[in-house]
Amino acid sequence: MESARGQLLIAGPSLIDPNFWRTVVLLVEHSDEGAFGLVLNRPSETNVGDAAPELEELIEPDEPLFIGGPVQPSSVVILGHFEDPGDAALIAFDDVGVLGNAGSLEEMSVGLRSARAFVGHAGWGPGQLESELERDDWILEPARVQDAFSSAPGDLWSSVLTRKGGSYALVARMPLDPSAN
Repeated sequence: MESARGQLLIAGPSLIDPNFWRTVVLLVEHSDEGAFGLVLNRPSETNVGDAAPELEELIEPDEPLFIGGPVQPSSVVILGHFEDPGDAALIAFDDVGVLGNAGSLEEMSVGLRSARAFVGHAGWGPGQLESELERDDWILEPARVQDAFSSAPGDLWSSVLTRKGGSYALVARMPLDPSAN
């Protein structure tokens, strides 16, 4: 399979795993060795200023921390929108990617248009994501900057499906419990 890096993984209606139910995941990396992504639509009730005040140089203190996925929930990943990322980031698409560990926070903040903090991430081993895609667990859609930094992350799943159009727009309006319809 060709790399899906820079794509959104939109949870299909049959994906009932509570870690990914109705999520939108930005695939930051995808190769034969596996995949790495961030769940974009799970803000926590904790803000950056309370949980990680050292990140205030990069992110407004009242911004929420996002739950990036079930893997390594004690780690923090910074997703950034860059003017010029240089070597400071792993780019997912265009000028959006995750910050690396090189340099101080002050050095990393240079050229950073906006940033969002995620605790944990989503990860797949070799062939795992391809299997899930073949089962139609996920729907692919090219990522846009406004998806990665949505001001309404709770609505992202339905808005991206609506944008995709056709039968996907119908799925976007599906009730939480279709059997109760």
